[in-house]
Amino acid sequence: MATGTAPAPGPLTGFVIGVTADRRRDELTALLERRGARVIEAPTMRIVPLGDDAALRRATERCLAAPLDYVVATTGVGWRGWMSAAEGWGHGAELAEACRGAEVLSRGPKATGAVRASGLAEAYSPGSEATDALLTWLLARDLTGRRIAVQEHGAPLEGFSAALRERGAEVIEVPVYRWTPPEDPDAVRRLVEQTVRREVHALTFTSAPAIVFFLESAQAAGLYGEVLAALREDVLPVCVGPLCARPLEDVGVPAVQPDRGRLGALVRTLTDTLPARDRRILRTGARPLVLQGTALLTGGEAVWLPPVPAALLRALAAHPGRVLSRNELLQRAWAGTGADEHAVEAAVGRLRSALGAHAGLIRTVPKRGYRLVVDD
Repeated sequence: MATGTAPAPGPLTGFVIGVTADRRRDELTALLERRGARVIEAPTMRIVPLGDDAALRRATERCLAAPLDYVVATTGVGWRGWMSAAEGWGHGAELAEACRGAEVLSRGPKATGAVRASGLAEAYSPGSEATDALLTWLLARDLTGRRIAVQEHGAPLEGFSAALRERGAEVIEVPVYRWTPPEDPDAVRRLVEQTVRREVHALTFTSAPAIVFFLESAQAAGLYGEVLAALREDVLPVCVGPLCARPLEDVGVPAVQPDRGRLGALVRTLTDTLPARDRRILRTGARPLVLQGTALLTGGEAVWLPPVPAALLRALAAHPGRVLSRNELLQRAWAGTGADEHAVEAAVGRLRSALGAHAGLIRTVPKRGYRLVVDD
């Protein structure tokens, strides 16, 4: 990463954030960059275009082959995409009529809004985004011989559909927005490696499959355990909602979530959380300096630091005024890399060069190590 000085730091200046989304990636990236972050884009999966999706078209034709008894809408965007794709194939009015003759169940307010916008009314909605409530409602009825269409979004609801089939229902899974492996797996592998090296400060996820693909990439690279450790300790995982976060929770990784499942809310959560986790005020002279992420903020400008010198400065800033030996710095900034004390000396030189006018912050203590010069 290049070193540079940029005017007008934002609330996320100094932070490097990984974006794993495919859909609306540009929007999320713009929101983060507008707040000063540096973004690494690495979509962990690819969405199959609806118009080209033969599986969705076959499922739609099955829905139209005979009357439906129940239709389950799981997501607003998925429902709208299904209706739009059917209209493109010339089946829009026919599909709407088939759904009108059935009882429509909607999972949460966004799915309910999409159902209503398509001119239909829901027979039941739990008001939350839990599929368990929908399943309980259905299983309370006699499902023998009933035809149930389940609109999926990206990943199959295998347990949900299996429970309905066990009760004698014919279930038609409607795979809206199927997700497949990414177009650029190398970008995902690099993001996995950057996560392990703590060169990113946060990862954003907008869907559960994005997490699954990311963890599978980590496993393929032989870095699964290291990635989980990084996400539990230093790299902040931020998910758009509880359903998205479930694959992380299943492996013991807590994720930060906004109150509302929106991109804007996700970015606000990042903006509130990251600086509180990784921000140090260094009081030296008349004007305090702020170490945030990998940038040193002073007045109206920001000095971005390369990853290793930034890690070195963070180690020194964790014990301002105290002398840290080269061996201590190796353990804090190069743990597990096999680097020697010469790497510390070279990194100190690069750090001083990057700091420019603030190079005097790093003081060499002969035969002992280095310390950060700050006011008492």
